[in-house]
Amino acid sequence: MFTNRNAFTMIELIWVIVILGILAAVAVPKLAATRDDAHIAQGRADILTVRSGIINERQARMFRGQTNYTASLGGADPLFNTVVQTGIRPSTGSGGWSKTDDTLYHFHLNSVTVDFDYNQTNGTFTCDPTAGTAAEKALCSNLTR
Repeated sequence: MFTNRNAFTMIELIWVIVILGILAAVAVPKLAATRDDAHIAQGRADILTVRSGIINERQARMFRGQTNYTASLGGADPLFNTVVQTGIRPSTGSGGWSKTDDTLYHFHLNSVTVDFDYNQTNGTFTCDPTAGTAAEKALCSNLTR
């Protein structure tokens, strides 16, 4: 018998692969949920930034003697560039914003989309938490709470 071993046995290698597989099976779903949470947190921050920008734009207009809210929140790329200094880049992956027209914006998260309306009369920027599917209602609620 040889007493000098310089390598791992096949059984030892198989056990390491099995343990790594179990760890990966536990970690991958956690990472996917963390990414969605990050997109929701970014969406909340964007909404608060846009709402704050609407108020700032209204105050600037009032100094100039105009009492109306801005007619548009901004262009297509970047979005919201009328009320947010540098704008917000449109969606490129599983989460983010897109625009239909000057009053209708969409927040996307994976396959769920929530519509946000900008009301030019009273300056509100919000989604309807009672409209759409259960997933859309939940996303709207998560973004606006």
